[in-house]
Amino acid sequence: MNTAIQSALDTAIDSLKQQGVLPQDFQNNSSLSRTRDRSHGDFASNVAMIAAKAAGQKPRDLATQILAALPQVDVISKAEIAGPGFINFFLNDDQRFAVLDQITSQTSQFGRSQLGTGKTAQVEFVSANPTSSLHVGHGRGAAYGMTVANLLEAIGWTVQREYYVNDAGRQMDILATSTFLRYLELCGQSPTFPSNGYRGAYVTDDIAQKIFAQYGNQFNRPVGELFANVPSDAEYAPELDKDGNKVLLSGDKEKHIDGLIANAQQLLGQDDYYLFHQTALKVILDDIKDDLADFGVTFDQWFSEATLKDDIAKALAVLDQNGFLYEQDGNIWFKSTSFGDEKDRVVKRANGQTTYFAADIAYHLNKFQRGFDEVINIWGSDHHGYISRVKAAIDALGFDSKKLTVLLVQFVSLWRGSEMVQMSSRSGQFVSLRELREEVGNDAARFYYVMRKSEQHIDFDLDLAVSQSKDNAVYYIQYAHARICRLFNNFSSQLGEINRAELNGYKAQLGSEAESELLTKLAAYPDVLARAAQQYEPHQLGNYLKELAGQLHGWYDTHPIIKIYAEQPELAKARLLLAYCVQQVLKNGLSLLGVSAPETM
Repeated sequence: MNTAIQSALDTAIDSLKQQGVLPQDFQNNSSLSRTRDRSHGDFASNVAMIAAKAAGQKPRDLATQILAALPQVDVISKAEIAGPGFINFFLNDDQRFAVLDQITSQTSQFGRSQLGTGKTAQVEFVSANPTSSLHVGHGRGAAYGMTVANLLEAIGWTVQREYYVNDAGRQMDILATSTFLRYLELCGQSPTFPSNGYRGAYVTDDIAQKIFAQYGNQFNRPVGELFANVPSDAEYAPELDKDGNKVLLSGDKEKHIDGLIANAQQLLGQDDYYLFHQTALKVILDDIKDDLADFGVTFDQWFSEATLKDDIAKALAVLDQNGFLYEQDGNIWFKSTSFGDEKDRVVKRANGQTTYFAADIAYHLNKFQRGFDEVINIWGSDHHGYISRVKAAIDALGFDSKKLTVLLVQFVSLWRGSEMVQMSSRSGQFVSLRELREEVGNDAARFYYVMRKSEQHIDFDLDLAVSQSKDNAVYYIQYAHARICRLFNNFSSQLGEINRAELNGYKAQLGSEAESELLTKLAAYPDVLARAAQQYEPHQLGNYLKELAGQLHGWYDTHPIIKIYAEQPELAKARLLLAYCVQQVLKNGLSLLGVSAPETM
């Protein structure tokens, strides 16, 4: 329907160009959208307001000329000018009811399109360091990334979901050394645990204990040798300063942990240290995979940073060949300022070690060499400053950085009553994603994680998420679906089974204002879905479902079905058809959000 109307508008604009009303080079960037209020028609176009300046006319005057040039369109019953120059289109009754035929024939496919057919996208999300269980902040990235991928697939894109496993960096060495320290405790020693080691009970219970159970005291080493020549850890004054902060007296906690890592590697040797490293990696990564799978989040590829060693050398060679590397103070620098970055970046230190950024350059080279039409990175908001340097590297490698879209996900604050829960992955005092799911359920977590724009902060209200009230949007939507399921069950138990295929024959009976509004809302679903996908905004779909559920509840409370069947069977069947179509659209939308559509509640 909107395609036919847009085609007619394009024809009218071309006609006005030929008449000299509009210049030949005028580009029609207007929009045709569903109206919220059917008194304003079914569709509205802003073309007259967009073209008014080029025509040198007032928008309403130009709108009159556009309507005069508009060819006849069968689906339109009338068109009129409104407000400052909108053109509102009213569909004829057959077209208003056509959405019911579409839903009943397309069922679970209704709303999906082929807008992205032939296009490929990689969506990389979560990618949390495999050093501890996922916390509630990671959960938001997981829910958002999975839903963005679902939405893109729903409009025809071929999507690869990818998790980048940071298994070769310093944090993994800190975890491996933390595990070694806990292992020494199991061997009967009492090392002083570093302040910035990984302190969670999982380090002892899940990793160190596993190694000790299998190997016993085989890797036991004297604690004194482990701490030999290691810079002291941070020591603080017993009292806080005037601002309430700790006062550092001596020591350097980062140099301290680095010294422990170096000594652990030397004492254990390469193979035995690797065993601690890999055992820790496997335990945590398996936990992450299980957690995400239980959350309905799956990946097509788990990409290991450790596999990038050769790719890093290749990427740096390409940058050097293209003239974007230089040496200074023994370090190798990337000329990222040539691409608008605020300063150049080190990619290789004087000691020969490459930086984290060098690995990221290599990873993005790998991504672009795989030939995706769109590369989408979903990062935490604290990575905002990283975007410009990564895009600079992509351009310097000879690729188009415009094909990279970085979507930032803001932090999550978790509230219990009036108290906010503090989180720290090093100390282990954090609320895990698994704990959140156990408390509020997958459906509430998946829904509320995506109900705000990704760049907006979320205050996650646990009390609201588990409440059975209209204020709890996910409950309200699911209840609408279950309510329709109960309607059909009650109908069949009282009046016998009904052939849903025959219901379409009675749709013309739907004449109330509430029913017209529901028809308009159902017809808007494909456009909402396409817009949510193209703008990477799942909350648009969530808000639509909430509004549709609200309309359903209001209509259902005032439009009896079973009670009128004996006297008005055709109207009752028409309302059954409308209810069924609302149920199907609710189910379709919830599925894309990763939320279930229960039949009973």
